[in-house]
Amino acid sequence: MSSTQPNRVTDYRLAPPVMARFVGAYLVLLALVLLVVTAAVVAADLNADLLVLVLGVGILGLIGLAWWLRSRLVVVRLTEAGYQVRMIRAAGATEARWSEVEDAVAAAPSGIDCLVLRLRDGRSTTIPMQLVAADKDDFARDVRAHLRRAAR
Repeated sequence: MSSTQPNRVTDYRLAPPVMARFVGAYLVLLALVLLVVTAAVVAADLNADLLVLVLGVGILGLIGLAWWLRSRLVVVRLTEAGYQVRMIRAAGATEARWSEVEDAVAAAPSGIDCLVLRLRDGRSTTIPMQLVAADKDDFARDVRAHLRRAAR
């Protein structure tokens, strides 16, 4: 969690275990690409430096992915005006103003702890807490604090 202005904008990043899954998938993909390139180098009698080049580009890609996941990717952004949710497939409504939010409730569909923001028009936003790099109670308190400030 990082705050750019006190009580104004709060960014919640991706949880480390989820980041590890993305990095792991990238490594598997890189290994498959290296396998294909190795087979091509052997079959076509190409220069083995091609393998080093592909590996170097792959490692740079890995570093870039890890940096983006850790530093740049924001999963939930809370502002004074409302919220935005990114990278959560089944979130439902991905953004709304606080004035549209009826309430925030805890839920556990399929045994997964979630915070559900129910909107006045019947839509909702479901945020699985395992995806957010924050304590679930602290996150819920922060959302409710934003709702209280918006109600004033």
